Amino acid sequence: MRIALINENSQAAKNAVIEKALKKVVEPMGYTVDNYGMYTAEDEAQLTYVQNGILACVLLNSGAADFVVTGCGTGEGAMLALNSFPNVICGHVATPLDAYTFAQINDGNAIAIPFALGFGWGGDLNLEYIFEKLFSEPFGGGYPRERVVPEQRNKKILDEVRKVTLNQDVCEILKGLDPELVKGAFAGEHFAELFEKNAKDEAIKACVKEFLK
Repeated sequence: MRIALINENSQAAKNAVIEKALKKVVEPMGYTVDNYGMYTAEDEAQLTYVQNGILACVLLNSGAADFVVTGCGTGEGAMLALNSFPNVICGHVATPLDAYTFAQINDGNAIAIPFALGFGWGGDLNLEYIFEKLFSEPFGGGYPRERVVPEQRNKKILDEVRKVTLNQDVCEILKGLDPELVKGAFAGEHFAELFEKNAKDEAIKACVKEFLK
């Protein structure tokens, strides 16, 4: 699994702490973490949580990432932004229990964590525990286990509903947005390098390149 880490500007100072906790948990599992920043609050490329949504959409739909870890002060804005895009199912995760039940019941591909609200002493440990429970088992196994059949059925129904309600082509979405907003989402120091190396969808790659010119 390739996991993308994305931080918006209000919580960029925590990027190194989040990356450390994430890598500590998932690298022994054989997973890869790509850090798309922001890396510090002083980065030239400043991301808003709305741009986190754009970036997550492109990474997941192009195959450059299998899962996205992001957030903001409360986690709510980032969750709403990511869920505005097709093929992105983002859960709001504040505790290890949230992480486990989201993975097992909702079988999503992104989480938004509150990196300010309630993030005090032991915040780094809570992150580790969140990542441990999130990736502890294959997604979609159900919880409690006797609920696995209806939960998997409901997830398939939700996927079909989202195909209707969020049916725009990713490239058409990007072209319909404020171009400066989109360019800003792709302005991170290592975005072009990581995206070019890992994205699999050629149509989305070509579309993104137009914004990078």
